[in-house]
Amino acid sequence: MAKIDRLGWAAGKSLTAYGVRVGIRANNPEALARLTAYLPPAWEPSSSPVVDQLYSLIAGGAEAQPGQRRFNILYSGPVRLARTHRLTEALERFGEDLQLYLAEMARYRLFVHAGVVGWKGQAIVLPGRSSSGKSTLVAALLRAGATYYSDEYALLDARGRVHPFPKPLSLRQPTGAPPRIYQAETWGRGPGVEPLPVGLVVVTEYKPGKRWRPRPLSPGQAVLALLAHTVPARRQPSAALARLQRVVAGARILTGVRGPAEDTAGLLLDRLGTT
Repeated sequence: MAKIDRLGWAAGKSLTAYGVRVGIRANNPEALARLTAYLPPAWEPSSSPVVDQLYSLIAGGAEAQPGQRRFNILYSGPVRLARTHRLTEALERFGEDLQLYLAEMARYRLFVHAGVVGWKGQAIVLPGRSSSGKSTLVAALLRAGATYYSDEYALLDARGRVHPFPKPLSLRQPTGAPPRIYQAETWGRGPGVEPLPVGLVVVTEYKPGKRWRPRPLSPGQAVLALLAHTVPARRQPSAALARLQRVVAGARILTGVRGPAEDTAGLLLDRLGTT
């Protein structure tokens, strides 16, 4: 770390997010501005020089000699995360690593891998791994009139309510092209702002040709299903269990594979509307 500290840092800032203090620095102000664009929702500037995690970016900039390009190098503490000719690749790596770090170390919120929408004053939570189809189902729910909260994490407070994590929604493309990014306003509404009680938890994944035929889960089964997608479950199992138990205590929990997202979305909104 001492060797990295001796490099030429021209710009930096400290910030807080979810109770975690983070520092970012770069070898020029323009690179720092690019880093800032990849910060998570709800970050706030901080005046503290002491941070829990420090990211350092050396932006390669212009060519050193004709035909030669400099590397863009990203560090997390003393660990090198990226060494690439593409600055965008280093910036994306920064965003991914910071998001995972916050999900693991957040002090005031429990991060659960899940899509979340709001409907009639309650939250629908869709826990699931990547490629399970949760973002596609979130998009279908938004088209049906729900309010966007997240397609990545459900953020649970000590009362079991869900808070927004409104990063832009990312949808994979069937052609293998880069994901398409959508703002919440795409569907004519801004993202949710207020925390919501959880009204419905849906443990599902997409299977071609299947129909949505859900079955209920017991509260114990529901806690285990959510725990499997809880980021800091191993580091703080007791705290995670306590919050998840509060979530399922007042929610309806369903499981089952689903078919097309549009068909399932309407059925889910109907289910929550009848609770």
